[in-house]
Amino acid sequence: MTRHALEQRWLTLTRETMPALSASRGWPVRNDHCFQRILLDTAVGGVWYAAIPKRPAYAHADTALLTSAVELGEAVIAGEADLVILNRQSLAWRGKKIG
Repeated sequence: MTRHALEQRWLTLTRETMPALSASRGWPVRNDHCFQRILLDTAVGGVWYAAIPKRPAYAHADTALLTSAVELGEAVIAGEADLVILNRQSLAWRGKKIG
């Protein structure tokens, strides 16, 4: 997959596909930037902006990291990864209260 195709897949996944599935899946987030936060944090293994200094993150992430984030999003959609757990971990890395 070319870099352009990878970025397009990322944008479609996080801006369209995942938000459209959110209500029916009972996911705790609805907005594109939340899906992006969760997937990038997980791919990085911590807060994404510690590893990706410029924004937009997807455009400045290295190809391997962005590929990992896209694959994780696809695993979430396929029911192979739990978005609720991933969100909790992302919030914990950020020092947010999980309630």
